[in-house]
Amino acid sequence: MTELAIYDMDRTVTRTGTYTPFLLHAAKALNPWRLALVPLVPLTMAAYAVKLIDRRRLKEWNQRLLIGSGIPRARLTPAVEAFADLIVKTNIHPGALRQIEADRAAGRRLVLATASYRFYVEAIAGRLKFDDVIATGSITGLDDIIHAKVDGENNYGPAKLRLIQAWMEKEGIQREAVKIRFYSDHVSDWPAMEWADTAIAVNPSKGLRHMAAKRGWEVVDWGF
Repeated sequence: MTELAIYDMDRTVTRTGTYTPFLLHAAKALNPWRLALVPLVPLTMAAYAVKLIDRRRLKEWNQRLLIGSGIPRARLTPAVEAFADLIVKTNIHPGALRQIEADRAAGRRLVLATASYRFYVEAIAGRLKFDDVIATGSITGLDDIIHAKVDGENNYGPAKLRLIQAWMEKEGIQREAVKIRFYSDHVSDWPAMEWADTAIAVNPSKGLRHMAAKRGWEVVDWGF
Protein backbone atom coordinates (compact mmCIF):
# COMPACT_ATOMS: atom_id res chain seq x y z
CA MET A 1 0.00 0.00 0.00
CA THR A 2 1.22 3.50 -0.87
CA GLU A 3 2.00 5.68 2.14
CA LEU A 4 1.96 9.47 2.38
CA ALA A 5 3.73 11.48 5.05
CA ILE A 6 2.15 14.95 5.06
CA TYR A 7 3.87 17.71 7.02
CA ASP A 8 2.70 21.14 8.02
CA MET A 9 5.63 23.56 7.73
CA ASP A 10 5.57 26.62 10.00
CA ARG A 11 6.42 25.67 13.62
CA THR A 12 6.19 21.99 12.70
CA VAL A 13 9.19 21.55 10.43
CA THR A 14 10.49 25.06 11.13
CA ARG A 15 11.10 26.53 14.57
CA THR A 16 9.18 29.72 13.79
CA GLY A 17 6.73 31.04 11.25
CA THR A 18 8.18 31.98 7.87
CA TYR A 19 5.68 34.28 6.16
CA THR A 20 6.42 37.61 7.84
CA PRO A 21 10.18 36.87 8.01
CA PHE A 22 10.10 36.20 4.26
CA LEU A 23 8.34 39.50 3.55
CA LEU A 24 10.89 41.38 5.67
CA HIS A 25 13.76 39.53 3.97
CA ALA A 26 12.39 40.32 0.51
CA ALA A 27 11.70 43.96 1.38
CA LYS A 28 15.26 44.41 2.61
CA ALA A 29 16.72 42.70 -0.46
CA LEU A 30 14.54 44.33 -3.10
CA ASN A 31 13.16 47.64 -1.83
CA PRO A 32 14.65 48.65 1.52
CA TRP A 33 12.48 51.76 1.60
CA ARG A 34 9.48 49.49 2.19
CA LEU A 35 10.84 48.66 5.65
CA ALA A 36 9.48 52.10 6.62
CA LEU A 37 6.02 50.55 6.15
CA VAL A 38 6.64 47.83 8.76
CA PRO A 39 4.80 49.82 11.49
CA LEU A 40 1.63 49.36 9.42
CA VAL A 41 1.81 45.57 9.75
CA PRO A 42 0.47 45.54 13.36
CA LEU A 43 -2.52 47.51 12.08
CA THR A 44 -3.35 44.79 9.57
CA MET A 45 -2.92 42.21 12.34
CA ALA A 46 -5.31 44.19 14.53
CA ALA A 47 -7.85 44.30 11.70
CA TYR A 48 -7.60 40.51 11.47
CA ALA A 49 -7.87 40.10 15.25
CA VAL A 50 -11.19 41.98 15.35
CA LYS A 51 -12.41 40.08 12.25
CA LEU A 52 -12.52 43.04 9.89
CA ILE A 53 -10.50 40.96 7.42
CA ASP A 54 -9.80 37.24 7.06
CA ARG A 55 -6.40 35.50 6.90
CA ARG A 56 -6.41 35.61 3.13
CA ARG A 57 -6.85 39.37 3.05
CA LEU A 58 -4.26 39.76 5.80
CA LYS A 59 -1.68 38.01 3.64
CA GLU A 60 -2.55 40.09 0.61
CA TRP A 61 -2.31 43.40 2.48
CA ASN A 62 1.04 42.59 4.09
CA GLN A 63 2.50 41.36 0.82
CA ARG A 64 1.37 44.55 -0.88
CA LEU A 65 2.97 46.63 1.87
CA LEU A 66 6.36 44.90 1.96
CA ILE A 67 6.86 43.55 -1.56
CA GLY A 68 4.37 45.44 -3.68
CA SER A 69 1.20 44.69 -5.58
CA GLY A 70 3.13 42.79 -8.22
CA ILE A 71 6.72 41.67 -8.71
CA PRO A 72 8.37 39.74 -11.55
CA ARG A 73 9.24 36.21 -10.47
CA ALA A 74 12.73 36.58 -11.94
CA ARG A 75 13.38 39.57 -9.68
CA LEU A 76 12.00 37.80 -6.61
CA THR A 77 13.87 34.51 -7.17
CA PRO A 78 17.27 35.54 -5.72
CA ALA A 79 15.56 36.65 -2.49
CA VAL A 80 13.58 33.39 -2.39
CA GLU A 81 16.70 31.27 -2.84
CA ALA A 82 18.64 33.17 -0.20
CA PHE A 83 15.73 32.92 2.23
CA ALA A 84 15.39 29.17 1.68
CA ASP A 85 19.11 28.73 2.38
CA LEU A 86 18.73 30.72 5.60
CA ILE A 87 15.69 28.73 6.77
CA VAL A 88 17.35 25.37 6.16
CA LYS A 89 20.55 26.52 7.87
CA THR A 90 19.02 28.14 10.97
CA ASN A 91 15.31 27.41 11.37
CA ILE A 92 14.61 23.67 11.02
CA HIS A 93 13.77 21.48 14.01
CA PRO A 94 16.42 18.73 14.34
CA GLY A 95 13.69 16.20 15.01
CA ALA A 96 11.96 17.19 11.78
CA LEU A 97 15.07 16.36 9.79
CA ARG A 98 15.28 12.95 11.46
CA GLN A 99 11.60 12.18 10.83
CA ILE A 100 11.73 13.32 7.21
CA GLU A 101 14.68 11.00 6.64
CA ALA A 102 12.91 8.14 8.44
CA ASP A 103 9.78 8.57 6.32
CA ARG A 104 11.87 8.71 3.17
CA ALA A 105 13.73 5.55 4.18
CA ALA A 106 10.37 3.85 4.81
CA GLY A 107 9.36 4.60 1.22
CA ARG A 108 6.70 7.16 2.08
CA ARG A 109 5.87 9.95 -0.35
CA LEU A 110 6.79 13.22 1.38
CA VAL A 111 4.29 16.07 1.06
CA LEU A 112 4.66 19.57 2.52
CA ALA A 113 1.21 21.10 3.10
CA THR A 114 1.33 24.68 4.34
CA ALA A 115 -0.59 27.93 4.41
CA SER A 116 2.57 29.78 3.38
CA TYR A 117 2.97 30.87 -0.22
CA ARG A 118 4.07 28.35 -2.83
CA PHE A 119 6.39 30.88 -4.49
CA TYR A 120 8.88 30.58 -1.62
CA VAL A 121 7.86 27.28 -0.02
CA GLU A 122 8.95 25.27 -3.05
CA ALA A 123 12.55 26.38 -2.57
CA ILE A 124 12.51 25.23 1.07
CA ALA A 125 10.79 21.96 0.17
CA GLY A 126 13.35 21.29 -2.53
CA ARG A 127 16.23 21.64 -0.10
CA LEU A 128 14.52 19.25 2.32
CA LYS A 129 13.83 16.83 -0.57
CA PHE A 130 10.05 16.74 -0.29
CA ASP A 131 8.31 15.05 -3.20
CA ASP A 132 5.32 17.39 -3.40
CA VAL A 133 4.11 20.78 -2.16
CA ILE A 134 0.55 21.83 -1.37
CA ALA A 135 0.63 25.52 -0.51
CA THR A 136 -1.26 28.77 -0.89
CA GLY A 137 -1.12 29.94 -4.49
CA SER A 138 -0.61 33.43 -5.87
CA ILE A 139 -2.25 34.95 -8.92
CA THR A 140 0.43 35.15 -11.58
CA GLY A 141 0.07 37.14 -14.78
CA LEU A 142 1.03 35.99 -18.26
CA ASP A 143 4.20 38.04 -17.85
CA ASP A 144 5.10 35.91 -14.77
CA ILE A 145 4.44 38.71 -12.33
CA ILE A 146 3.47 37.45 -8.87
CA HIS A 147 0.57 39.54 -7.63
CA ALA A 148 -0.42 40.21 -4.02
CA LYS A 149 -3.59 38.18 -4.50
CA VAL A 150 -4.28 34.65 -3.32
CA ASP A 151 -5.16 32.21 -6.08
CA GLY A 152 -7.90 29.93 -4.79
CA GLU A 153 -8.14 29.12 -1.09
CA ASN A 154 -5.73 30.08 1.64
CA ASN A 155 -4.34 26.67 2.63
CA TYR A 156 -5.37 26.89 6.29
CA GLY A 157 -7.78 25.04 8.57
CA PRO A 158 -10.51 23.07 6.78
CA ALA A 159 -9.24 24.43 3.45
CA LYS A 160 -6.00 22.50 3.92
CA LEU A 161 -7.86 19.20 3.92
CA ARG A 162 -9.83 20.24 0.83
CA LEU A 163 -6.65 21.17 -1.01
CA ILE A 164 -4.94 17.93 -0.01
CA GLN A 165 -7.93 15.97 -1.30
CA ALA A 166 -7.93 18.00 -4.54
CA TRP A 167 -4.21 17.28 -4.97
CA MET A 168 -4.81 13.56 -4.41
CA GLU A 169 -7.56 13.54 -7.01
CA LYS A 170 -5.29 15.31 -9.49
CA GLU A 171 -2.53 12.79 -8.79
CA GLY A 172 -4.94 9.86 -9.18
CA ILE A 173 -4.50 8.77 -5.56
CA GLN A 174 -7.53 7.03 -4.07
CA ARG A 175 -8.01 7.60 -0.35
CA GLU A 176 -8.75 3.94 0.34
CA ALA A 177 -5.55 2.92 -1.45
CA VAL A 178 -3.16 4.89 0.75
CA LYS A 179 -2.09 5.10 4.36
CA ILE A 180 -1.60 8.68 5.54
CA ARG A 181 0.49 10.17 8.33
CA PHE A 182 -0.05 13.85 9.18
CA TYR A 183 2.26 16.00 11.29
CA SER A 184 1.29 19.40 12.70
CA ASP A 185 1.86 21.76 15.60
CA HIS A 186 -1.48 23.57 15.54
CA VAL A 187 -5.10 22.81 16.29
CA SER A 188 -6.19 24.52 13.06
CA ASP A 189 -5.06 21.34 11.27
CA TRP A 190 -7.49 19.12 13.18
CA PRO A 191 -9.66 18.34 10.08
CA ALA A 192 -6.67 16.84 8.26
CA MET A 193 -5.42 15.13 11.41
CA GLU A 194 -8.75 13.40 12.05
CA TRP A 195 -8.92 12.36 8.38
CA ALA A 196 -5.41 10.86 8.42
CA ASP A 197 -4.72 7.31 9.52
CA THR A 198 -2.04 8.50 11.92
CA ALA A 199 -1.93 11.99 13.45
CA ILE A 200 1.19 13.26 15.20
CA ALA A 201 1.11 16.46 17.26
CA VAL A 202 4.52 18.08 16.94
CA ASN A 203 5.60 20.64 19.57
CA PRO A 204 1.85 21.21 19.91
CA SER A 205 0.04 24.41 20.73
CA LYS A 206 -2.09 24.31 23.88
CA GLY A 207 -5.23 23.62 21.88
CA LEU A 208 -3.68 20.79 19.90
CA ARG A 209 -2.11 19.25 23.00
CA HIS A 210 -5.56 19.13 24.60
CA MET A 211 -7.12 17.62 21.48
CA ALA A 212 -4.31 15.09 21.11
CA ALA A 213 -4.90 13.89 24.67
CA LYS A 214 -8.61 13.41 23.94
CA ARG A 215 -8.04 11.70 20.57
CA GLY A 216 -5.10 9.58 21.66
CA TRP A 217 -2.77 11.15 19.10
CA GLU A 218 0.97 10.81 19.55
CA VAL A 219 2.75 13.91 20.87
CA VAL A 220 6.41 14.48 19.96
CA ASP A 221 9.04 17.15 20.54
CA TRP A 222 11.23 17.86 17.52
CA GLY A 223 13.11 20.68 19.17
CA PHE A 224 16.26 18.69 19.83
